[in-house]
Amino acid sequence: MKPPQVQRAGTKKTAFTNFSEICRLLKREPKHVLQFLMAELGTTGSIDGNQCLIVKGRFQQKHFENVLRVYIRDYVTCHTCRSSDTLLTKDISRLFFIQCKTCGSRCSVSSIKSGFTAMVGKRAAARRAAEAIAGK
Repeated sequence: MKPPQVQRAGTKKTAFTNFSEICRLLKREPKHVLQFLMAELGTTGSIDGNQCLIVKGRFQQKHFENVLRVYIRDYVTCHTCRSSDTLLTKDISRLFFIQCKTCGSRCSVSSIKSGFTAMVGKRAAARRAAEAIAGK
């Protein structure tokens, strides 16, 4: 797999320039990979017109490599035969399953959970709104 190409986009943002190419190589939806990256890095981001991922915050290539390694382990490789020739499907019960094309096994995988996200700004407004609701 190709390493992620990461560049600074201004002073407070990072651009992951070959994001769409890596999603294509992994045979995964960019939306799912984006959701996992944002949850693991604890930040926000979006895909721009050039299919580059723009992430809020300063990150280096090694950060993206480590997170992609975890994504590949959890959502790409087969848990039975370790093949990367798999499909990620969503069941009617909203569970994700990895279906292996090599050995035919089907394993459920955990949904993406975002960790702690610090509340920056608007803290006083949220407190006032909560007090107004409690005071009624």
